[in-house]
Amino acid sequence: MACRDMGKCENAARDIRGKTLNHNVFARHLDLASSKSIKEFAKTIINEEERVDVLINNAAVMRCPHWKTEDNFEMQFGVNHLGHFLLTNLLLEKMKRSENSRIINVSSLAHIAGDIDFDDLNWEKKKYNTKAAYCQSKLANVLFTNELAKRLQGTKLTANSLHPGVADTELGRHTGMHQSAFSSTILAPLFWFLVKSPKQAAQPSVYLAVAENLQGVSGKYFNALKEKEPAPQALDEESARKLWEESAKLVHLEEALTECKAL
Repeated sequence: MACRDMGKCENAARDIRGKTLNHNVFARHLDLASSKSIKEFAKTIINEEERVDVLINNAAVMRCPHWKTEDNFEMQFGVNHLGHFLLTNLLLEKMKRSENSRIINVSSLAHIAGDIDFDDLNWEKKKYNTKAAYCQSKLANVLFTNELAKRLQGTKLTANSLHPGVADTELGRHTGMHQSAFSSTILAPLFWFLVKSPKQAAQPSVYLAVAENLQGVSGKYFNALKEKEPAPQALDEESARKLWEESAKLVHLEEALTECKAL
């Protein structure tokens, strides 16, 4: 379990160990807003773990203020896309050595409203729009998955993306749902009627990770447990290729790969 908040991570790991009686559950620090942290984590996994069978990229920041990552990326694009992009690429060679490994990228239905602004990926030129920034990052998740699947053709490693549904977690803490009387009294009851528990929202990720019928399935988008067609802009192969190239430049991928090679 790779988490930024080690207190919560240790508590969750302890809970899982207790409920499953599986003591091979470990908490490791990983801050996706820091390329330094990502590389340190990747080095640990590469050098200490025999294999990596499944990677679930689940971290997200949603509609936060105009914050920057440690590397000066817009927070939502930096964490939701670039952090996962770097981590995944650093672990690819390790995963290729396992049989039928799987990469699952947790996107969102919000990708439908997304647009990739290649002239200003990090919101340095235009007025910041936290909702648009989130939607851009979620579209980037799907485009990254599709390009990754394309590059993995001929291997036994697959990559798919998904929308987990609306989960009752702290992800929406910046959305202001309860900041007005209207939201609290009218919208909140409707929202909670549709919301899933964290356990329910995790089921699509678990399904994509272990379902035998999905062996070899790659480059697909799932809404809950069903394969769906993503938004048209998520199927643009040129955008996917360009996003990969721009992301690789931003995170200095070649240098990071050299730095993280197995010792």
